[in-house]
Amino acid sequence: MMEVTQYRIKVAKITDLPMNLGKTVKIGALEIALFRLANGDVRAIENRCPHKGGVLAEGILSGEHVFCPMHDWKISVVDGKVQEPDFGCVKIYETEIVNEDVIVIL
Repeated sequence: MMEVTQYRIKVAKITDLPMNLGKTVKIGALEIALFRLANGDVRAIENRCPHKGGVLAEGILSGEHVFCPMHDWKISVVDGKVQEPDFGCVKIYETEIVNEDVIVIL
């Protein structure tokens, strides 16, 4: 039987995240794009587009999708899937808000 360990890491205050804009956070060598959606949800995804490595935190957020700033690929911040006709995915990370702290669960 395999034991799964989760790491809970405070990465920001909710007030540090502007609505509908991305923020890059680093956890060791890992780079994550954080987004605070219009509905208040906070989403965390891998910060590199699977196409050419564009920095997703610098992309434009529309609803639950971010558009890569390099080639406009549309990527869901909910499930990490690239929208057709393009293909691929990015890793997503679970988040939670505890007393105004944004926690990423690895």
